[in-house]
Amino acid sequence: MAAVVYCEGQFSSADGKTAHGLVRHSSLFRIVAVIDSQLAGRDAGEELDGLARGLPIVADLAAAFRLDGPPPQVLIYGMAPAGGLYSALDRQVLLAAMAAGLSLVSGMREFLADDPTFAASAARHRVTIQDVRRPPALKELRLFSGAISSVTCRRIAVLGTDGAIGKRTTATRLVQALNDHGIHTALVSTGQTGIIQGGRYGLPLDAIPSQFCSGEVEAAVVEAFNNEHPQVIVIEGQGALSHPAYLSSTFILRGAQPQAVILQHAPRRRWRCDFPAVPMPTPQSEITLIEAFAPTKVIGLTLNHEGMNTAQISAAIALYEAELHIPVADPLSGSPEGLVQMVVRAFPELGAELAAMA
Repeated sequence: MAAVVYCEGQFSSADGKTAHGLVRHSSLFRIVAVIDSQLAGRDAGEELDGLARGLPIVADLAAAFRLDGPPPQVLIYGMAPAGGLYSALDRQVLLAAMAAGLSLVSGMREFLADDPTFAASAARHRVTIQDVRRPPALKELRLFSGAISSVTCRRIAVLGTDGAIGKRTTATRLVQALNDHGIHTALVSTGQTGIIQGGRYGLPLDAIPSQFCSGEVEAAVVEAFNNEHPQVIVIEGQGALSHPAYLSSTFILRGAQPQAVILQHAPRRRWRCDFPAVPMPTPQSEITLIEAFAPTKVIGLTLNHEGMNTAQISAAIALYEAELHIPVADPLSGSPEGLVQMVVRAFPELGAELAAMA
């Protein structure tokens, strides 16, 4: 299904992370354009990663409809501001999109389908509204049951030292790399972007009442294990265990009970994203906290290279490997082989299984 991603004024910022994820990967939608008038005329892939993808950034919805090819059928809200609420401009654009015949997909905390104006517009124009972050009904939520003990495959959580730092991207690339190397791996998404991308297993974790968070994570992991029979399950992290505002990692560690953690860090980031008065932790302090909180082991560090050139990335990898005594890799600019070796080093039996199948 063809979709345009609305990311006005935010594609170059961390708050555009939903759009970023969809530019890099989507199995559910065919993304045809990104809307951001400040970057109109540029290639979204080149702007994001320096890699041209033939995906245009346009100024508005009218420009998206003028592009060659089938017109979009869906508008996806591609921003994830800390407050989770729509601006007055956002509402105007979304209503205009429905009037143009587009269905809406959004991961915001404010549910459009509950708004009488949007509900009436959807009915009038015969389009749909999907509020991805809407939690299940209370009677459908699941408490932690201990069923995680039945999951016998290796479980790896990708956690971070901050929010909006690339955990989902690293988790996605790790799953792809392992599968490409013959290690059957499933992904459990825990945020709205992973679900919008087409993740088969997962939940909008920060929308779930806290009493049920561990149980819902556990249930998603169990479902992935029972359906896929993988050798590895990768669980996307949220926030950071040390973060004063985003504590979802606690539920991931308790519910999924991963045997291993890969930690994502941005060496040039000095302050928490959206919290300029809160300093970033060091990788070592986050590792110490994770390993004290749960019976798990941090097996590797992955880098978000924002603000860094190639030489600086290489220097950071060497520095952290010497300091932390674990493998370090850049999941975007580095070879996927580095992610695979990070896992095989922690779980040598996976390497032995690969050798036996060769």
